Amino acid sequence: MSWTNYHSHCHYCDGKMSPEENLLAAVEQGVKIYGFSSHCPVPFENKWSINREKLPDYLEEIEELKKKFAEQIEVYKSMEIDYIPGIISPVSDIIQQSKLDYTLGSVHFANQFDDGRYWEIDSTTPKFKLGVEEIYKGDVQKAVVDYYERIRMMVREARPDIVGHLDKIKIHNSNEYFFDEEDSWYKNEVNKTLEEIKSAGSIIEVNTRGMYKKLVEEPYPGKSILREIKEMNIPICLNSDSHQPDDITKKFPETAELLYSIGFQKMRILHQGEWVDMEFDKNGLKI
Repeated sequence: MSWTNYHSHCHYCDGKMSPEENLLAAVEQGVKIYGFSSHCPVPFENKWSINREKLPDYLEEIEELKKKFAEQIEVYKSMEIDYIPGIISPVSDIIQQSKLDYTLGSVHFANQFDDGRYWEIDSTTPKFKLGVEEIYKGDVQKAVVDYYERIRMMVREARPDIVGHLDKIKIHNSNEYFFDEEDSWYKNEVNKTLEEIKSAGSIIEVNTRGMYKKLVEEPYPGKSILREIKEMNIPICLNSDSHQPDDITKKFPETAELLYSIGFQKMRILHQGEWVDMEFDKNGLKI
């Protein structure tokens, strides 16, 4: 039994340690297939994206590691690609030119402040609240609707192989009540988004980062959404969104057990260059 992880970060973006150091840790943790997905470059300053000038080095280093570790682990080259309409997308030229092995699309920005600054939905809770107040005049429902509409736009336009941390906007409910995930309007937004993902044929990642960082009690997405995903027969994969070597398989056994209890019996994995469905249990994938 072994694990896979297609959502990982290293020192090229906001992660820790080199790609090789992360890969060595992955091997030690029983990972058989590993995808590097550093945050893609964006045309404005932030604290986590790859510097555009360093992108060629990142891509070249991953290709070298594929060869170096070929006998130990399957290595794939990707990026976590932001979706900002008209700015960056999984189908932007810079992404296409990078010749990635797969695409991981995520929404981190749902709108902009009047001065042009981008509003991060997963920054600190005070910054999230400031965006709700200044951009949406306190209407958190409209903010959440905009977030899910961005995801739907990304899926329709770019069809990423994997959709990242689907319901991450819930993160702030752990610190301060903003919205009820059981409200009909919220479930409607989620279900519309799931329909788009199913239509596009994308995979939904089950992301454990919020759990091991003690930000949320459930993965992204949570149990109620996972039940809908199972009912709709949308493929999933299990990722840790790791930012340092110790994170690579954190919360995998208990999350796999949760998925199995909901009724999932297979995950979709990139194996030998092809997306295939593979059986799993709490101990890992049957690769």
